[in-house]
Amino acid sequence: MLTFVGLGLWDERSITVEGRDALRNADRVFAEFYTSRLMGTDVESLADHHGVDIEVRDRAGVEQRPEPILDAAADGDAVFLTAGDTMISTTHVDLRLRAHDRGIETRVIHGTTAEAAAASLTGLQNYRFGKATTLPFPYAHGADTVPGSVCDTLDDNRERGLHTLVYLDIKRERDEYMTADVAADLLAEGYEDCVAAAVCRAGSPNPTVEAARLSALADREFGDPLHLLVVPGELHHVEADALRELAGAPAEFTEPV
Repeated sequence: MLTFVGLGLWDERSITVEGRDALRNADRVFAEFYTSRLMGTDVESLADHHGVDIEVRDRAGVEQRPEPILDAAADGDAVFLTAGDTMISTTHVDLRLRAHDRGIETRVIHGTTAEAAAASLTGLQNYRFGKATTLPFPYAHGADTVPGSVCDTLDDNRERGLHTLVYLDIKRERDEYMTADVAADLLAEGYEDCVAAAVCRAGSPNPTVEAARLSALADREFGDPLHLLVVPGELHHVEADALRELAGAPAEFTEPV
């Protein structure tokens, strides 16, 4: 059996009870933290809290050399851990399909996602979000401007009145995390100085949510990662109230449609 367990968003306590039980009962436990990570803990604390040994795999160890994970699942109960929800990344779907090809039974135990948290913390309705996008560091795509794919996603969603969740680039090998102020500055210069909401440290005891024009967000400091941006589309009156009350958005920017 190969069980995929989402750890949630913040620390060793963010996992569901079902996920915790599967983790503690496993014969072997694997994890990857290159797609995302828990900023409120580390691998050692996570392992100590649950009383298990955790074998961390890098990208190549999951995508190109998954045999140790699959062999462990074929011989007993193996758990594969990720931050957030376990099936958000195609990497994890591919691993599950590889297990099925070998006749290995799998199951999925979900964790809270950044997308769900962003909607909850801003008060924007989750079914009014369109396609999400990721804003990369300029050096990562070889240009100083915002990639056309990011602008196209924002334009398409806004034309349909939908909100856009903007994931911010993570470079785990450099221990580098794009912050909301950097992202806001890039978008204000390379896209449009529209209203957005910064969502920082979702899932932690003290998340930060602030809404303003991108140029204003670019001048603020939001503290430790992980950060997201949300670019609102058309606002229902409850969403407009929420952005003002929960994120401090100026009233003139939150007129409902």
